Amino acid sequence: MGSYSIKLDPNLWVHYKEVLSNEDCEFKIPDYTFFQAKNKNWQFTFYKTGKVLVQGKDIDYIVKKYLDNNFECELKPQTEGDIAPFPHIGVDESGKGDFFGPLIIAGCYLDEKQANFLKEKGIKDSKKLDDKKILTLAEIIKENSIFDIVAIGNKKYNELYSKFKNLNSLLAWGHSTVIENLLNKTNAKIAISDKFADERVILNALKQKGKTIQVIQQTKAEADCAVASASILARCEFVKRISKLNEEYEMTFPKGAGENVLIQGKKFKEKFGIEELKNVSKTHFKTYSSL
Repeated sequence: MGSYSIKLDPNLWVHYKEVLSNEDCEFKIPDYTFFQAKNKNWQFTFYKTGKVLVQGKDIDYIVKKYLDNNFECELKPQTEGDIAPFPHIGVDESGKGDFFGPLIIAGCYLDEKQANFLKEKGIKDSKKLDDKKILTLAEIIKENSIFDIVAIGNKKYNELYSKFKNLNSLLAWGHSTVIENLLNKTNAKIAISDKFADERVILNALKQKGKTIQVIQQTKAEADCAVASASILARCEFVKRISKLNEEYEMTFPKGAGENVLIQGKKFKEKFGIEELKNVSKTHFKTYSSL
């Protein structure tokens, strides 16, 4: 059995998975790897260290075909900012840093044509947009994509947090749920999420369908159009639900977890009581114990 190893830019690995799928491969994710592609003659193993190892009885052909410089250049993304070739799923959340209001996780599935159209409309990371613009863009996204939104109200959120005992585990459950829902609506092979924890947290939370696709977790993933679109959908839903709370309780619920939130939390507690506060806030925040 022969072997060949090389160091590659991890940003290229998603493209290798796409083209190796044409070689009648079986894909697995062993420990410490991004993925492994194996057929009857050889196997590619893409390690998280950046090392790529090829092993088999007929590797000269496959190494020459897929690991020369020309091929590597062809694999680089054509659109600046996008993390993987389209079509793919992007997932993001809103509300995890807000004491008041729900946690929203959204996913958006885009092909290349849809992504280019949305870019022309000004789609970008929701943190760079005001609420008015977010509400407008969210409607455009919904009309030009396949999407899914999971909204976790405060009562349910607090129940889930008590179960998971960890915010990252709760987020992983939400992200994996959105991915699974979109896999029931699409033939997606790739999902991209902003990295908020160890990669295994989301991978372990995925169910049967989710374990068949490639999940890329990367910091600042909102540079990708699908993730940016998901971030807008999530923030739009959060803004709408905070607005409903404002109307229902006839008071303003500030975003975030700063001093103004603490002041308003004390007012709410005095007016409606500590039990009702659990229905509008995230009780594991330090703000809650300070009221």
